[in-house]
Amino acid sequence: MGLLAYLKTQFVLHLLIGFVFVVSGLVINFIQLCTLVLWPLNKQLVMLLEWWSCTQCTLFADQATIDRLGKEHAIIILNHNFEIDFLCGWTMCERFGVLGSSKVLAKRELLCVPLIGWTWYFLEIVFCKRKWEEDRDTVIAGLKRLADYPEYMWFLLYCEGTRFTEKKHRVSMEVAASKGLLPLKHHLLPRTKGFTTAVQCLRGTVAAIYDVTLNFRGNKNPSLLGILYGKKYEADMCLRRFPLEEIPQDEKEAAQWLHKLYQEKDALQEMYNEKGVFPGEPFRPARRPWTLLNFLFWATVLLSPLFSFVLGVFASGSPLLILTFLGFVGAASFGVRRLIGVTEIEKGSSYGNQEFKKKE
Repeated sequence: MGLLAYLKTQFVLHLLIGFVFVVSGLVINFIQLCTLVLWPLNKQLVMLLEWWSCTQCTLFADQATIDRLGKEHAIIILNHNFEIDFLCGWTMCERFGVLGSSKVLAKRELLCVPLIGWTWYFLEIVFCKRKWEEDRDTVIAGLKRLADYPEYMWFLLYCEGTRFTEKKHRVSMEVAASKGLLPLKHHLLPRTKGFTTAVQCLRGTVAAIYDVTLNFRGNKNPSLLGILYGKKYEADMCLRRFPLEEIPQDEKEAAQWLHKLYQEKDALQEMYNEKGVFPGEPFRPARRPWTLLNFLFWATVLLSPLFSFVLGVFASGSPLLILTFLGFVGAASFGVRRLIGVTEIEKGSSYGNQEFKKKE
């Protein structure tokens, strides 16, 4: 193990990264609250993937599709199988210059997550309770606010509604059978309401739908904790572009189109499992320096006074002060670990276990 790889596994460095993330996030939240200036906190997490773990992200698509990325409004459909699939999505947003204007249909519970949820509130993220009768007006209002968005905007949709688990998959396929739909092997049954509503509200603004099917080489199942430890993963994404005019305007026909899309996504995943590669030409978009520079800026601003404070605490020789500081360090470590736990599949919501049994 090299020196850099060894350092990436050290608890003290994890605490320092957590300190920079938490304090810079609180500062950004305060600025947002006072001035409504939009600061993309997502850059901190993207930095971990791109520069700390050096995870590689490869796109499989045709050149014409690659040339359009970041140059038009789009709806992005991404499978929801991995703990860091959202991070891979943000990384692609960053590499094509739309991270600051990327939006997502997110569960309302994330509003209660410190830093990330608070930041998303100011970034015009569309939140939902995942109960369509209660969500309809809120989702439509949020989407209509994006209809005249001044910059190129990507709206990310996880149509499955929750991360894939064997239990949720079993229940989902029971629902599929009851509706006469073909079974899926690698995905949950897509929830169509959010998709059809997004298409209806953003028609005339969005130029295309990009379907992204994500998998990891070597049958890896990466985690955010693994990223923090500096583990390098290789993510492959099969990217397909569908002009919005190809999507039926009728809601039922659009829902059928989405079900057909997921049949195709399932076939792509099966092909990847057999051959270890997606169809299409591989493209590896270059990393941009902005996420790293953003982190280095906050690290410089925050770590210098932190080190001075720590030296002062231990130089004081006060047992009470030192014990209080160590208690704070322990609490901070616990807090950072809880934030990471939000992404863990086994700690995900029960949505799907019960909700899939109900009609959409």
